[in-house]
Amino acid sequence: MTTAAPKTSMADLFRNRVVRTILMSALFLQIGIWVRNYSILLYVMEQTNEDPVAVSLISVAEFAPIFLFSFIGGTFADRWRPKRTMVWCDLLSAVSIFVVLLTLMLGSWKVIFFATLVSSILSQFSQPSGMKLFKLHVSDELMQMGMSVYQTLFALFMILGPVIGTFVYQHFGINVSIGIMGVAFILSAAVLVLLPPDRREETSKEKSTIWQEMKDGIRYVLRSRSLTSLGGCFAAAGLAIGLTQPLAVFLVTERLGLPKEQFQWLMAANGIAMIVGGGLVLTLAKKAAPQNLLVLGMSVSALGFLVMGLSTNLWLTLAAEFLCGLVMPCIQIGINTMILRNTEADYVGRVSGTLTPLFMGAMVITMSSAGALKKAFSLVAIYEIAVVLFIVGIVVMLPLLKRSSDKTGGNNEPGEMAS
Repeated sequence: MTTAAPKTSMADLFRNRVVRTILMSALFLQIGIWVRNYSILLYVMEQTNEDPVAVSLISVAEFAPIFLFSFIGGTFADRWRPKRTMVWCDLLSAVSIFVVLLTLMLGSWKVIFFATLVSSILSQFSQPSGMKLFKLHVSDELMQMGMSVYQTLFALFMILGPVIGTFVYQHFGINVSIGIMGVAFILSAAVLVLLPPDRREETSKEKSTIWQEMKDGIRYVLRSRSLTSLGGCFAAAGLAIGLTQPLAVFLVTERLGLPKEQFQWLMAANGIAMIVGGGLVLTLAKKAAPQNLLVLGMSVSALGFLVMGLSTNLWLTLAAEFLCGLVMPCIQIGINTMILRNTEADYVGRVSGTLTPLFMGAMVITMSSAGALKKAFSLVAIYEIAVVLFIVGIVVMLPLLKRSSDKTGGNNEPGEMAS
């Protein structure tokens, strides 16, 4: 049986001290990250005369730590106190950035990659700690709404971030840009001090090795039908996105016959749609189960990718891109809420650290082979393959649609909690 959920509102959400603090911290972090991303990109392009290898190394410094450190970071996030972990990660990021600034002023520009690398590594320890705080301090009724607001903030910066980052670099140069990054991380750490004190009992665990805790996290995921299904869906989505992301510009040049510069309009349509979609999910957050949101997002994305692959009309392609952006918050919020609702607080970091590499690893596999596949198959065929992968992810999730994530009783699987 299910019970009627208490009425909740946006005012209830923002009365929660943890939600307010994490959102304010995320605001400062997003400013710092986007100034970092675009100032470093533009600076490296200037220093190397637009060398594609040097430019690609920026992405390597940003994304490689996600794949390599997310599991390790998640394990330590479960061992350490979450508030202390987040504050120290932001402070250490700020210190590394100011070291980069000092080195940059002394004449070695290549150290600029270090700023991205260190902050990306530290975020793999900080992010799961934030998830754990959500689990500990946000009620189940408000959790999905909180995730919706959080993802909407990220979507907003997909539009504003490039503008802010480019403006700061063009008007003030790389030194001021690096300084702003450091200040943003310090402000984030200062805001996080306002979080409630860490609970002492969270650290009073039996002594065990890091390796043992990592194995416990993997076993925890494997024992849970919800989490294993989510992992399969994650991998399928990663394969589909990795296959198409590097080739998306060819939709403009090959399918539409337009200059590559027109690709910006597809990205703008996607970003605007994500903001709108985040607002729409807020209205659904009280009613829709997270697995339903996830399957809805995957289904509409499959349709959007099919249309984009077949379309030779700009407006139709833009509409499909907008549609995919509109449901992206459904996928992101559905995934995060499912992790939090089906995971005990002591395992949140390790579960997140186990599932994230599935997505990133799958994406890297198809990203690395996308160019070769493009030479062997048509662009339409590649997008159709991506559609099939989305459908596989949907099929994996179908058994969970019959189950409610809002159960208050009944038999839960090992590793799952009654919500």
